[in-house]
Amino acid sequence: MKARHITIKDAEYPILLKEIHSAPQRLWLKGAKLNSTEKYLTVVGTRNPSIYGIRITKKLVSEVARAGITIVSGLALGIDGLAHLAALEVEGKTIAIMAGGLDRIYPATNYHIGKKILQKGGTLISEYPEGTDFRKEHFVARNRIQSGISEAVLIIEAAEKSGTLITAQFALDQGRTVMVVPGNIDSPASAGTNQLIKDGAVPVTSAQDILDTLGINRKAAKVSEYEAENEAEVKILDLIKSGEVMAEQIHQRSNLEVTEFNTVLTMLEIKGVITQTAPGNWDLK
Repeated sequence: MKARHITIKDAEYPILLKEIHSAPQRLWLKGAKLNSTEKYLTVVGTRNPSIYGIRITKKLVSEVARAGITIVSGLALGIDGLAHLAALEVEGKTIAIMAGGLDRIYPATNYHIGKKILQKGGTLISEYPEGTDFRKEHFVARNRIQSGISEAVLIIEAAEKSGTLITAQFALDQGRTVMVVPGNIDSPASAGTNQLIKDGAVPVTSAQDILDTLGINRKAAKVSEYEAENEAEVKILDLIKSGEVMAEQIHQRSNLEVTEFNTVLTMLEIKGVITQTAPGNWDLK
């Protein structure tokens, strides 16, 4: 698959990325087109995660990805690769920001992850054309894109002098929210992350903390995973998501026949998508 390119003037170019200082004027992409309506969360951390870091990455990322958030990372060893895989394992979407040309995957040991990202509807992105080497300075420059493309950055395990802290600084400079998973105070791998919390980063102890920071309603997110089977279901779910709860009002605004309305309502309840909170009142489950 040959890389294609977009410019900062194209509609596909990420809206938030346009706002940052020294935004790339051109991006090379492989895979699915970018969607400006998606919410992105960048997840980064140490290349040598502890058992705790591995477990927490899988737990948090899988829950956030299930809620419809696109996971962004750098396809590096450690937390980056784990974040991509955690999203893919729950059929979530993930994109990787690369520090060289998209004609090869770096590191080579993560080739299978890059391939899976493309197979599962994700995207590989770089500001460098194919044939460009992966240089040290490119990784630093790449970090500003990782933070700039997202509303927030989640950091899981970072040592005192970790390169991950460069991404955190970019995020702060760009006005992005920095979220951090607290770590073992005896572990050098957590020295950087714990210091970020001291400096004012948002501590994260659950996926709900992340969703709250991103302004995501878990119920609405759950329904977004459900694919409506017909136009009637779409109408009813849209009305409930907009705040309508009384069956009579939902029925009137849906313009559905009584029999069809009642049938669809019952089927949505059976499927576990909605629930009756009081007689005649409905809400997302």
